[in-house]
Amino acid sequence: MEKKFLQELFDEHRRAESCPSPEQVVAFFNRLLGLLFPEYSNTRYRSIEKLEKLDAGLKREFCDVLKKCSECPGTHVEELAEAFWSELPNIKAGLEHDIQAIYEGDPAAKSRTEVVRTYPGFYAITSYRIAHYLHGKGYRLLSRMITENAHSRTGIDIHPGAKIGQHFCIDHGTGIVIGETTVIGDYVKIYQGVTLGALSVRKEDAAVKRHPTIGDHAVIYAGATILGGETDVGSHSVIGGNVWLTESVPEWTRVTYVARQENRSALKNSVQDSGE
Repeated sequence: MEKKFLQELFDEHRRAESCPSPEQVVAFFNRLLGLLFPEYSNTRYRSIEKLEKLDAGLKREFCDVLKKCSECPGTHVEELAEAFWSELPNIKAGLEHDIQAIYEGDPAAKSRTEVVRTYPGFYAITSYRIAHYLHGKGYRLLSRMITENAHSRTGIDIHPGAKIGQHFCIDHGTGIVIGETTVIGDYVKIYQGVTLGALSVRKEDAAVKRHPTIGDHAVIYAGATILGGETDVGSHSVIGGNVWLTESVPEWTRVTYVARQENRSALKNSVQDSGE
């Protein structure tokens, strides 16, 4: 490799934004998940002292992650970690509602442990809840690393900037996209393949609301696509499978895709008469 090109690469390395590795972030997140939910942990802690040791170690690990973020003021890392830790009880309490929503929303779910340990929706929602807190504090890159890990693992793409209410149920999950400025109310259920997206992808619209608002108790079935920042789905509405929606619907509305059925008997008789 020529020295001039190598020098250019070196200069890029020096200018590159500092951030922790995805492996470090994901490892921290999974251990934190195991602390908050013993069903997810690979270790059973038989004494409070050992759990305290895990808690303290994870907090130090979080500080190490923050120190590698260029968007984090290095002098306040311990304060930032302390603030995040003080929010964890509220995040866990919210996730308990999500677990209950998935358990109640899927007849196949037989236990809480099954939801925590096996459901992709739970992993994606947990990633979102934690990432959303960090996103609100300005750690946009760190929060995206957490949700993109969930995306690659579950096929569920939730932007950490979206606002999602309590008791949120994702059934099956794969193929769901929830955009940055989406607003979702409480007690909403979404099936696989749903897109809550933007009508356009113009860069100049980055600061405006581009994604829909979903009211409380709405249900959105598989494959539905709802687009646009001015598109509101009223509370208690049901959006059927494969519906393409770009305008608002009032509350208590059912929108369905009507499949067209065509009788092909005449074609069948024609083929038989021709001897083909």
